[in-house]
Amino acid sequence: MSFAVGDAAEIRMTVTDEIVRNFGHLIGDLNPVHFDEQFAAGTRFKKRIAHGMIGASMISAVLGTKLPGPGTIYLSQTLKFAAPVYLGQTVIARVEIIAIRDDKPILTLKTTCTTDDGTIVLTGEAVTLFEV
Repeated sequence: MSFAVGDAAEIRMTVTDEIVRNFGHLIGDLNPVHFDEQFAAGTRFKKRIAHGMIGASMISAVLGTKLPGPGTIYLSQTLKFAAPVYLGQTVIARVEIIAIRDDKPILTLKTTCTTDDGTIVLTGEAVTLFEV
């Protein structure tokens, strides 16, 4: 498998009530800002927001299925949550190779999630081990 700096891949998903509820119950994060419209109305967000880790999980999906692809193993990931994701928004998770190790099958990738209106909601950097 051959990679080059600048190679990129992405996936997109519209965040629904069902996704937020299933994710929250799966991981045990039942924070009412994700589940309760009335509670969320009293927060700075004014309405329910998705778990930030949904976007991070989408990055994992890109890494494991598209770039580098099947067999990829995370070595590290940094995350900065820049803006909330509201239910009904479409999130685009994108990874781009920024460095390739010469001595080992290791890639460093810029990771970004944006909403369909271009708002950056998450940024970071992943280091992955890939199958050769």
